[in-house]
Amino acid sequence: MNLFPDSTPALVTAASSGLGYATALELAREGARVALCSRDLERAQAAARRIEAETGRPVLALQADVREAAACRDVVQQAADVLGGLGVLVCNAGGPPPGGFEKFDDGAWESAFQLTLMSTVRLTRAALPHLRQHGGRVLTIVSSSVRRPLPNLTLSNVFRPAVHGLMKSLSIELAPQVAVNCIAPGRVLTERIQELDEARAVREGRSWQEVRTQTEQEVPLGRLGEPAEFGRVAAFLCSSAASYVTGSTLLVDGGAVTNL
Repeated sequence: MNLFPDSTPALVTAASSGLGYATALELAREGARVALCSRDLERAQAAARRIEAETGRPVLALQADVREAAACRDVVQQAADVLGGLGVLVCNAGGPPPGGFEKFDDGAWESAFQLTLMSTVRLTRAALPHLRQHGGRVLTIVSSSVRRPLPNLTLSNVFRPAVHGLMKSLSIELAPQVAVNCIAPGRVLTERIQELDEARAVREGRSWQEVRTQTEQEVPLGRLGEPAEFGRVAAFLCSSAASYVTGSTLLVDGGAVTNL
């Protein structure tokens, strides 16, 4: 049985590839009416076509740079207008660039702030009137860095926990009308992980294959996750099957984060 038998309208941002795409695909597969966006409209349209081909369900493709306040407001309104409301908002954005503290100037910090934290603030604020009408759900894709800082990811280590704190606060403030949760991926095989492994390989003078093998050995399940595995968990958290879940952060990391 589908998780969304009532064809819940859902918006997923930054969903032309990676974890956003995996989430949009699973939402559509489970019966939701999905809108997705990307900074590049052609990439969003291509992603929508792939999901439509795989699920047989129409998908709305939109353009939005979630670093911009007006774009956040507009993409929420466009999705709600076409889909007839909004019951699910999945906040996602590309990760800030890797690097240590001394690499980044004020401009880099401001850019990461807008991309990671303020996009979530603005998207959620714009979506709230629609979500309240549907008894809706907000899910934010963060990172396992909300539980354990990751090497060479200073910007993510700062701003992902900030998003986590925002969502925890909103889970109290918006209850019982709107449920708010986070999903925290670990090493799930996406373009982002490939880029990080390659950057680490250069930094350490090794091949990315060696880095990948070491990473897999550090995961208790002994492998990287697949995007579909992440997407299925995300779809569950967006559905009424998770009706008594709010204020939670669910790790999808193969057991890599071992601290309590």
